[in-house]
Amino acid sequence: MDQATRTQLGNVEKKTGKSLDQLFQLIRGSGLEKHGQIRDMLKGHGMGHGDANLVVHLYREAREGGAHEAGQAEADPLDAIYAGPKASLRPIHEKLMGAIAGFGDFEVAPKKSYVSLRRKKQFAAIGPPSKARVEVGLNMRGVAATGRLLALPPGGMCQYKVDVTAPGQVDEELLGWIRQAYDASA
Repeated sequence: MDQATRTQLGNVEKKTGKSLDQLFQLIRGSGLEKHGQIRDMLKGHGMGHGDANLVVHLYREAREGGAHEAGQAEADPLDAIYAGPKASLRPIHEKLMGAIAGFGDFEVAPKKSYVSLRRKKQFAAIGPPSKARVEVGLNMRGVAATGRLLALPPGGMCQYKVDVTAPGQVDEELLGWIRQAYDASA
């Protein structure tokens, strides 16, 4: 589990006063099966949308794969995304997620080769397209492209991208663009 997810779960525990295992027990006891129903039930227990969504994803993964039950750690999807020659890029991802976690609630949806970050809609996609860089895709409008913030062709998943090759490149400028995309996705 990456540091941002651990931080988010720690915040969930502080807000709700319940551990992840206790939240799983609450879900099991509810008798609810559908993702949206479970998420909405958890939101009624003081969680934001993104926090509730994360707990539901972890619950469903645990139920389907047996992970997390009896204290086992669930499989971390980042292990597959940052495997082999891309493993050295994971510190960039963790630094990004650690900074973005401070913005507020959002959903982290792991895909095969990246993670999608969403509020009402996707605001960013983070993943390593090669062994040399992490790509941060951003959804925002009306921003002038620069040598670093590259405009993408219309119709794609994101409007802009920024390539990051070292943790030190996760700076105020990049976080400002991500924050702008985050704010626009509410």
